[in-house]
Parts: sequence; structure tokens; C-alpha cells
Amino acid sequence: MAGITLWAVPPRRSSDTDPPDDLFEAALRERLAERAPLAARMRPRTLDEIVGQRHLLGPGAPLRALIETDRLSSIILWGPPGTGKTTLASVVAAQTDREFVALSAVTAGVKDVREVVEAARHRLAEVGKGTILFLDEAHRFNKTQQDALLPAVEAGLVTLIGATTENPFFEMNAPLLSRSTLFRLQPLSESDLTVVVERALSVEGATAAPEALTHLVDMAAGDARAALTTLEMALALAGGGEVTLDDVERARQTRVLRYGDDDHYDIISAFIKSIRGSDPDAGLYWLARMLEAGEDARFIARRLVILASEDVGMADSMGLVVADAAARAVEFVGLPEAGLNLAHAVVYLAAAPKSNTVMAALARASEDVSRRQEGAVPVALRSIHPYQRNKLKEGGGYRYPHNDPSGFVAQEYRPPEIAGPIGSAERRLYYRPSDHGDEAQVDRRLRDWWGDAPYDVEQWWEFEKFRDPQR
Repeated sequence: MAGITLWAVPPRRSSDTDPPDDLFEAALRERLAERAPLAARMRPRTLDEIVGQRHLLGPGAPLRALIETDRLSSIILWGPPGTGKTTLASVVAAQTDREFVALSAVTAGVKDVREVVEAARHRLAEVGKGTILFLDEAHRFNKTQQDALLPAVEAGLVTLIGATTENPFFEMNAPLLSRSTLFRLQPLSESDLTVVVERALSVEGATAAPEALTHLVDMAAGDARAALTTLEMALALAGGGEVTLDDVERARQTRVLRYGDDDHYDIISAFIKSIRGSDPDAGLYWLARMLEAGEDARFIARRLVILASEDVGMADSMGLVVADAAARAVEFVGLPEAGLNLAHAVVYLAAAPKSNTVMAALARASEDVSRRQEGAVPVALRSIHPYQRNKLKEGGGYRYPHNDPSGFVAQEYRPPEIAGPIGSAERRLYYRPSDHGDEAQVDRRLRDWWGDAPYDVEQWWEFEKFRDPQR
């Protein structure tokens, strides 16, 4: 089958009685073990060798009990890269009395799934032996492929072990999830990663300077595979000597930051909250992290344009101009140079005074539109054809502001039953300026035109709902 995965496991000792196929497999496993990357060669073979995930694999923990008693039911292993999902599957493969079959969702199709299910059916009927199917990158299976697997899982014909880095509630079918137990794996702690790296150094007969070890563990960000991959490169750069901080730094340059869908939303959220919180350094950090990971610069620019009106708004209207200019630069200049334009916008917006009054005003107006009775367009504001105006001998009551020396005329521009009396405390305001930045001048101007009363009383809305939105 196209989707079968070959495990990097220790070679099995062969004997003179082994059939030719077994001798071939033994030789293949031996060659793979010799050529495998350090991360594959260091893969634990027993539960006791696994570092981290104590909440699942510690003494008396549920997943450990299921594996040790070979009573594992269908499970989904969800966690970041390098946290041990594939390792757990390989341990199960070594301990179970059931047939263990591995598929990669990247290469396997519906045909491969059906072949596994059919073989499991015959195996159970003929020799009474169950089947465990390990499905790596399970989120890559589309709905049709997952539907093909569902009946076998539901009937207990196949025990599924699915591994995914993406949120299974978004990527996997609800019926398949409901028939599986979800176990979430956590990034490895610094102490856990230190154990992993020191164990690898011991196996390789090498040493590392304390500052090199600390830096390697810190930059791995909980990913054991990334730590071992970087260590392997650093060992090559060290040329058989002690691994130094410089070796780790040079090895690190070969590692490109990546993140999945969950991290994508978490990081952009941290980015926006940092700018909203007026911390330009934090904003620049998250910007650099996104650009290093290959995030779409146009997506970043769009979020800055939104933030310019949502969080800076009328306190500094130039923020929208700067954000829009950065977005245009992304299209016109492109990366990597446009990173400077994005950084310019980040610093400007973070340092600008903040106001969410524009967002709040639109929300209040939308609430009136959706909840209150529609009001007719005031007669004075309706469009009147010239012949109608001549026939009526008047312009409908509309007063042209530019004809007044002040450039302002106090007249009603909303349906009266919506707005409330002009100048009174009962008038319904949507936009209520803050005293931040330029908006303080806007507040004074509006008070001069419309009177203080509407601005000096508590309004009808619940202002709290517009504070610190979790977006």
C-alpha cells in the first residue's frame, strides 16, 4: 500500500531459519538504523524511556495503563511537533499483541484505508487477532477518507491511533472524534529537553558547554525533535570536539520557525494585543516571529489596517494612513524589504494614543438598526428633483450648512424617534469621544456644536461590552 510507513526501529536479530523475506526486512531495518537521523535513533522504545507527558504516562496515568494492559481503544493524540505522538505509537507497536499497521494521511487514500479494514476483517475472523491502525497527520484526511474509516472504528474492527498537530475539533469529523478518546500532549519543559539532549550527547560520546546546552534547549521551544536536529548539526560543526555556543548558533540558522493553525491565531492575537497595549517592542517581536515563519505579509498588513481604526481610531487618524501605506508597500515592494514598512506601522500604531470609540460607535448604531423600529428618512433629507422643489416652492426644510457663517447648522439628520431631542440629555449618542490624543479636540468641537448635555450623562448603552475585546 502506498501509505505504509517504515519505522526507524532497532534491527531484529536474524537466524539461519529466517525465510528470505525476513532476512531482507532485517537487513533493511539495520541499514535504516545506521542512516537514520539522530532524532529517529534516539526515539524511546519503552514507556519508561519517554521523557515528559507525565499527565498521560506517569505511574497510574490513564494512557499508560491502557498501553501496558494492551486494552487501548481508539485515541487521538493532539499536540505540537516533537512532543512524542509518533514515539507513543512506536511503543504501542512494540508492546501490543494486536497487528499494528501504520499509514500516513499525507500519502494514503481511501483505497489504502479500505485495504487495511478488509485485512483487519479477515485477520479477526481467521485468527481472532485485532488490528491497531496508526494514522499519522490525521488532520490531512479529508471527509471522504474519514468516512471510509468510521464504520470500522465504530464496530471495533480497527482501533485507531490518530496523531495530529492541528485542533481535531476543527479538522476531524465529529462522529470519528466521538468514538475516540482525545489525549492532548504538551510541549516538553526545559528540564525534560535537557534530559533528552544529555541522553543524546551520551549516546554520541560527545559533550557540550553549559551555555550551549542552555541555549539549545531554550530555542527548541518544547520540541524534542527540533532540539535533536539542531544538536546533530551542532555536533557536525564541532568536528568531534565539545559543542560550543557558537556551534549551536550556527546550527540554529538552519532551523526555520513553523507553526500550525492554532499557533497562527494565537500569535496574531498576541501581536494585536501588544500594539493595542502600546508596547512597540512586543509588537516588533511578534512581527519578526511571523515573518520568520513565513506568514503571509498581506494578512499582517490587513490586521494592522483594521487595528488602526479599531484601537487607535480618532485619537490619531494618521494611524490609518500609515497602516494603509504599509499595506500598499507590501503589494508594491514585497518581502523582505516590505518588512520595514510593516515595522514602521507597528511602531507608529503602538506609540499612538488609543481609542476604540469608532468601533463602539458603529456597534451602537448597528444595535439601534437591528433592535429598534425603523424610522423614515426625515423630509428635509430626502432627495427632491428640481421640478418637485419648484412645485413645492421650498426645499423640504433642509438648511445648507455652508450658507451659515460658522459652517454648522443644528438640525436633525436621523429619524426623530431614533435620535431624541437635539441638545437634551435624552439624545442617543453612538460616537462619544475619549480624551486621548487628537480626540480631545474632537470632543470639544462636538460639544460646541451639539451642546454638553448629551455628553455629560450616562448613556443607554453598556459601555463595558466594548472594552478589551478578545479578538
